[in-house]
Amino acid sequence: MVTRFLEPAQVAKAAGILRDGGVAAVPTETVYGLAANALSGECVEKIFAAKGRPENKPVSIFVTGMEMAERFCRDIPGGAYRLAEAFWPGPLTVILRRRENVPDAVTAGGRGVGVRVPDHETALTLLRLTDLPLTGTSANLSGQAPARTGAEAFEIFDGRIDCVVDGMAPGGVPSTVVDLTGERAKILRFGSISAEALEKVLGEVVEC
Repeated sequence: MVTRFLEPAQVAKAAGILRDGGVAAVPTETVYGLAANALSGECVEKIFAAKGRPENKPVSIFVTGMEMAERFCRDIPGGAYRLAEAFWPGPLTVILRRRENVPDAVTAGGRGVGVRVPDHETALTLLRLTDLPLTGTSANLSGQAPARTGAEAFEIFDGRIDCVVDGMAPGGVPSTVVDLTGERAKILRFGSISAEALEKVLGEVVEC
């Protein structure tokens, strides 16, 4: 496989690659991510193959907002909308009940799917141009540090994915992950958004 290295101005070419079933490494506000059509189990499996990641681990998806999330999630509680208004775009992943159009490859067969709106113009542009939910897993080989620049992503994934969109991801603290599929909100991973901040918006105690 020949991996194309695209400039930020060539983001439309990356969108075409994603619509055609390819995989792209793109910058986000945390680290580089590997993006693919999250509605295609085959495309998601390409992500696992590129990363060497076990297929029993779920991946989150990027969306443009709650309106888009409603296409792939059901029984969305009111708290999810309040959290989205407070923290999206940004480093908050919310686990919601998935609809049937989300393949098992995304959720590892689980009932919930993690959704997030990235706070990075390149990733948001790709979402708008493709009108697809895109996988949001970090751009790294399994167990290794994720890429933070286009050059790093290309070095890791040259020959493994279809393209890398050049850019810079600041790194730092990953997204906070909160599960809203149960009776009470529960933090599955601590990140840059604190439990106190979540509780202030939700008006309830969050389990940790």
